[in-house]
Amino acid sequence: MIIDDDPDVHSATMFALHGLKIQARSLHFLHAYTTAEARQILIHQEDIAVILLDVVMEKDNTGLQLVTFIRDALSRRDVRIILRTGQAGYAPEIDAIRDFDINDYKSKTELTQAKLFTAVTSAVRSYQQIKLISSSNDSLALIIDASSNLMSANTLPAFSKLLLDYVFELLNLEVQAFICSSSFADDVAANEHDFSSRLQVIAGTEEYESWLEKPFAQVANQTEMQIVQKARFEQRHAYHDQHTVLYLSNLAGVTLIIFLNQRISPDSNDARILELFCSNASVCLDNVMLNSRMHNLAFYDPLTGLANRLQILQNLQQTLQSSQRSDSILALIDIDHFAETNDALGHQFGDFLLHSVGKRLSDHFSDHCKIARIGNDIFALLGHEVVVSPKLILSLFSRPFLVEQQTVQLSATLGLLKLSDYELTAPDALKDANIALKRAKIYHRADYSYFTREMGVEIRERVRMMHALRTAFEDERLFIVFQPQVHIGSGKPIGAEALLRWKTEDGTLIPPDQFIPIAEYSGLIVNIGEWVLRTACLELSRIHQSGLQDFRMAVNVSQTQFSHPLFLQLITSALHDAGVPPENLELEITESMAMTDPDLLIMTLEKIKAMGVRISIDDFGTGFSSLSQLQKLKVDKLKIDRAFINEISDGTNDGSIAKMIVQLSQSLQLEVIAEGVENQLQAEKLMSFGCDHAQGFYFAKPKNKVELHTWLQAYL
Repeated sequence: MIIDDDPDVHSATMFALHGLKIQARSLHFLHAYTTAEARQILIHQEDIAVILLDVVMEKDNTGLQLVTFIRDALSRRDVRIILRTGQAGYAPEIDAIRDFDINDYKSKTELTQAKLFTAVTSAVRSYQQIKLISSSNDSLALIIDASSNLMSANTLPAFSKLLLDYVFELLNLEVQAFICSSSFADDVAANEHDFSSRLQVIAGTEEYESWLEKPFAQVANQTEMQIVQKARFEQRHAYHDQHTVLYLSNLAGVTLIIFLNQRISPDSNDARILELFCSNASVCLDNVMLNSRMHNLAFYDPLTGLANRLQILQNLQQTLQSSQRSDSILALIDIDHFAETNDALGHQFGDFLLHSVGKRLSDHFSDHCKIARIGNDIFALLGHEVVVSPKLILSLFSRPFLVEQQTVQLSATLGLLKLSDYELTAPDALKDANIALKRAKIYHRADYSYFTREMGVEIRERVRMMHALRTAFEDERLFIVFQPQVHIGSGKPIGAEALLRWKTEDGTLIPPDQFIPIAEYSGLIVNIGEWVLRTACLELSRIHQSGLQDFRMAVNVSQTQFSHPLFLQLITSALHDAGVPPENLELEITESMAMTDPDLLIMTLEKIKAMGVRISIDDFGTGFSSLSQLQKLKVDKLKIDRAFINEISDGTNDGSIAKMIVQLSQSLQLEVIAEGVENQLQAEKLMSFGCDHAQGFYFAKPKNKVELHTWLQAYL
């Protein structure tokens, strides 16, 4: 820019510099003949490298005032100012250089063409160096700022979008660009010919929007393919005549490749800044991948890639809080007998099988439903009631699954919950769907069941009772009563059955048929059963010490107790601590329990019998016993259920079933005892059948230990 009030100076300067090129670039001239003109040009024109400024124009110090305006008012520190004066002495050179930010001071007479050429060339080069340093400083500040924002990105697509924004800002231009990615595992499996098929486009500008989330090989042209492949395999940036490819990698093994539809010289400052930026961004990429991995672990199932329990709970809560609640259904899908398949074919095969189930569900429902794996072999579907149809879901299991070249036929059981008018939270909804699933597994295996409010009341009452029972046991509110067993003819006591009772804090007695199943379901029966057995053995010891040496004690044992690995050890310990003969202890098992796992039962009973402990089958005749299995069990006694004893007195039956059981026991040389005998007629009939032992209210009601000892005194 030439600022001078003498037009001849403008002409002479242009003539002297005509044709001058600096670093292969021609000069462009701006002209101002007054201070006002200069100010307007300077305000609107920012890219001025050199100003040739006349010191004296309207006034002696006009030029120096303009220097102050340029430096202070406009903050233009990069432009080079060469002061020129045609009247030496009007503006002292030393004072001007000392007090004003100027870069050179020349008299017009000494500025020959050669010296003017030299001064301008030097000033332009100085300007370029300052701009480069300034640009680098700005870029470094931007890179530092970018690090913080890039670190905060939680997903790879979000990180990539930010990456493009910062690249454009560093280059001070916006070009068409895209980013594709691959993992280290993909790269290892790839070769030169199929590598591009492993790349996925994850970000891009407008021209490349249709490429997003598509395999790179399906959308790229040959040129783009070659450039990207070259950068990836050489693991460095690639600079070409029309394109630039930037390469980023990280410790997690993820590669990002940025394709810019713009040529950047590898020797330019832009290239150096971009390389520094990419190096810094690669460090940020480590953090993003860690966050992404943590997010995946938190919300996705690593085996199937589906959402996990936490993710479906979030989706469920959102649905409950939206208008979609009125027509949405949550379905839980349980693979029938998966544990057996897993044990038979191996856990790896089981994992493959679960993956196949997840894929089939995803193939059919992913566009319309939320799908999750929420348990070992339990999947969840959340969507519109028309889509989440139990018949449609079950139909997916009509076709076999091909896993590891093996055909596997599966079935599934469903529990469903309609979200319309549902007022509870997502965790409650999931629990209620699970209640429906458990009900279906009990009553509708390979079918489905919808949740009803009655189911919820029942299960919640069971849970309430389970907690109350645990508290009662810990607070010693459970107690034992003893029902005497007698010889029918003489009424002489032969033993007693230990019966567990529960009285609540308000004095209410909870019937055993209500709390015993709860104890078995919760596993609390193991600890309770041990306490009952020890207490019964100690009471038996006291009775023996009173003089009734042949007195026996019967104790009920559940399936859960019987299957416990320390059960045999517990019996031995209880007998030893109480000091009673094992033949005076009688363990009662139910008929259904005897038929559940006969092989295990036979093996365990043999060990119990080897101790000398007696075995009785309780409630005999109410199940579906196999007589051949009964013989193998080698029990000592059968107990006739009270239901068959009641038939003796109702006038419609003479007790033929009770009579048949007595005859069966005689044939098998087993003892027999009847329970629930309440009147003389029943007692006499039983004696006529050949049953000599009984228990029931007709002989004696259940008694606490003090009452029992008092009652027994009459027979000592």
